[in-house]
Amino acid sequence: MAANTDSDALHRDAIVIDGLIVSNWGPEVFQAMRDGGVTAANCTCSIWENFRDTCANLARWERWFDDHGDLILKVRTTDDIRRAKQSGRVGIILGFQNTSGFEDQLDAIGFFKQAGVGIVQMTYNTQNLIGSGCYESTDGGLSDFGREAVAEMNRVGILCDLSHVGGNTSRDVILASNKPVAYSHCLPSGLKQHPRNKSDDELTFIADHGGFIGVTMFPPFLKRGPQSGVADVVEAIDYVINLAGDDAVGIGTDFTQGYGDDFFDWITRDKGYARRLTDFGEISFPKGFSSLAEYPNLTAAMADAGWPEPKIRKILGENWLRLLGDVWGTSDG
Repeated sequence: MAANTDSDALHRDAIVIDGLIVSNWGPEVFQAMRDGGVTAANCTCSIWENFRDTCANLARWERWFDDHGDLILKVRTTDDIRRAKQSGRVGIILGFQNTSGFEDQLDAIGFFKQAGVGIVQMTYNTQNLIGSGCYESTDGGLSDFGREAVAEMNRVGILCDLSHVGGNTSRDVILASNKPVAYSHCLPSGLKQHPRNKSDDELTFIADHGGFIGVTMFPPFLKRGPQSGVADVVEAIDYVINLAGDDAVGIGTDFTQGYGDDFFDWITRDKGYARRLTDFGEISFPKGFSSLAEYPNLTAAMADAGWPEPKIRKILGENWLRLLGDVWGTSDG
């Protein structure tokens, strides 16, 4: 599938924000993101890591910002995202998929915010000090420490992400937070039942409380699995829009470009090494969107589905930009 001329021009002009990418970082992926017209993305730099190892990952990112400043730009504010667009670079929003990097220290939250971290997922699949993940057999909800962490994330301006979080814990975070929260990368269980997918009630609840939903394209969670094409991604986005409205929805691809079996073994074991949580089976990204460089094909599929231009622009990135402004503050000031 190739983007048509009109949709290609729209894609080049639009702000395109990906709510979650967890690829094998380096210049090849950075180039693919730029080739695909990605304006900015939430880039995972911590999953199972503790405080020290998370800091080591952030130090590696600082080297990449120095060495590849022609391709990427560090994002702290929404103005930085606009600067990335104007300069033809990819804005990097540093993000965690777990709060393990905080350990048991609330002061670490402000420290990481100062380091440029803008989005943090409360749990990654299993139990931690804050709450329960979506693969935990018993979801005990948000802990008291977790409530303190949510309040501190609100204070410093870090978006609370609930994508891999259990249902009870997610509901508690939605109610406890005084700023919007998000499922940065999820799919509806109304199209496919899976522990990582969210029910209609969960999707409606977060939207009704001012929250946000980034729709993913990770193959095991899509209705047709590895047989999916880019049109299936558009179908899933439309399904969520019909529940939450087109102001509360965006994209979070969960792209794992450049990774092999070792990575998937690591992420599907508790803490990276313990019990097996799930088996994804074949991981083959949707036909027409097998690389971040093929992002324009998603815009073309939206146009082919008859979406009007304002709707396409909102889903591609304008909604994400507004949400991040609400959580971070709208500008450098």
